[in-house]
Amino acid sequence: MTRRILLVLVLTLGVLIPATAASAATDKSSVLLGWTQTTAASTNAWNAARLDRAPWQSYNFDWSTDYCSASPDKPLGFDFTLSCWHHDFGYRNYKAIGAFPANKDRVDDMFYADLKRKCATYSTLVRPACYSLAWTYYEAVHNFGSLSAVKQADLNRASTLMRQTA
Repeated sequence: MTRRILLVLVLTLGVLIPATAASAATDKSSVLLGWTQTTAASTNAWNAARLDRAPWQSYNFDWSTDYCSASPDKPLGFDFTLSCWHHDFGYRNYKAIGAFPANKDRVDDMFYADLKRKCATYSTLVRPACYSLAWTYYEAVHNFGSLSAVKQADLNRASTLMRQTA
């Protein structure tokens, strides 16, 4: 009997307050969650919003970036700028809403997925070097929270891989 009453109450509330559920689905944290997944669709949705920010102005997103921080944005010619911007977006906006610690690992994983997708666009001859750099960039942010941990030796190792495959 108690379960039946509870079920009726839940169903009634669902009918009476549909706007609450709709607004909850579009709050800032929900939008951030949708734009910081490891999928190409998530990255594409973020990029579309980046290119047309007007519909998102009310959310006050921080779109600023320093790209790959102190590390090269285009190491050995591999263009990581958009991946770094997406990563900055996740870090800055989750920090702004006080939800960074709970989301850091996913944002870092999203960054690595973005980098790997970028590497997949290059010739199979140089892809191993790109993947090596992608892993190095990911490890730097995942373990140190910054790309400033990327060392010249890592770039040199990737450069050697490129020369070996060319």
